[in-house]
Formats: sequence, C-alpha cells, structure tokens
Amino acid sequence: MTGDTKFDLWYLFALAGAVLIGAVLPVLPTGAAVSAGAVLASHGSPIGLVGVLIAGAAGAYVGDLIVYAGCRFGGERLAKRVGWLRDNASLDNLRERLADHEITVLLTSRLIPGGRVPVLLAAGLAGYKWERFAIVDLTASSLWAAVYMAIGLLGYALFDEPWEGVVAAIALVALTTVVSSLVRRARRKRSETE
Repeated sequence: MTGDTKFDLWYLFALAGAVLIGAVLPVLPTGAAVSAGAVLASHGSPIGLVGVLIAGAAGAYVGDLIVYAGCRFGGERLAKRVGWLRDNASLDNLRERLADHEITVLLTSRLIPGGRVPVLLAAGLAGYKWERFAIVDLTASSLWAAVYMAIGLLGYALFDEPWEGVVAAIALVALTTVVSSLVRRARRKRSETE
C-alpha cells in the first residue's frame, strides 16, 4: 500500500475478488492473500488494515453465500453422484449434527482448512435457513479474515522488509494448513480404529 488512494482501493477490490473466487473454487490460498495484504498495509498505511479486514471478510462472505446456494439447490444430486449421501439416514444424521452444534460448527468450519465445503454441503442438504446462515457466516467470515490478518501482522512484526513479511505470512499460513490436515487425518484414523 503506497498511500495512493487509487492504488489502495484497487488493491482492496482485487483482494476481495481473489478471496471471493477462492471461496467459490477452493484452490486459491485466500488466507495467504489476506495475510500478505496485512503485511503490505502495515508497511505502507496502517489504516489500510481496516480495508484489508473488510475486503477479506466481504470476499469470503459473498463466496460462502454462492457456495451455500449451490449446495442448497444442487448439493443432493452431487452428493448422491459421488456416493457421499446414499440414503435418507445420512441426511437425517447431518441434520442432527448441525442442529446440535450449529453455530460452533459453522464458525469453526471457516477456520479449518478443508472444513468449510463439507459443512456448507451438510447445511444445504439439511435445509438450514438462509437468514440464519447469512448471519452466522458474516461472523465466521469476519473472524476468518481477522485470524489471517493477525498471521500477516506476525509476519510484519518479525521482519523489516515487506517481502520478507509476506513470505513469512505465506509460510505461516502453509504451516497452519499442513498441521491442521495432519491433525484431522490423525483424528479420522483414531475414530476408524475405535
């Protein structure tokens, strides 16, 4: 962020767009983009951190709404096609889990790499109310953006040069993703053996 308003706004729109695309097509490292934006904003214009938070949260929120709509209206066919949902007992089980811990599940699914899409599919299949989803996901998207912005601020605090902070933030995001995947895999193995 250079202090040039047009560049700052352009960057924030690009960040929101990248996060939105990454939320719909979960192959882009959207958390790393928010972390890198926080590093750059901290070096150039600390007030830009508010913009990074808003842009990251807005992109994630709109992307989640798009994915939820797709899961709500086409998720059952997709789930049956890939064999994830074979009968109504599975759907009833999903409804039960979401009903028991709905807010916790929706909030944490945004923070756990790879956890968001299965939860959105389950919520869509279970007929989770749009209004409720929109409210809870607004909180989840904001929390997600704040967490990844904090990772970027850690990168900023550790290194003097912006590029070093960006690399550190991206490395921290990658490390978080790998550790989360390993923990999830270990839990899955443990539950299969029990």
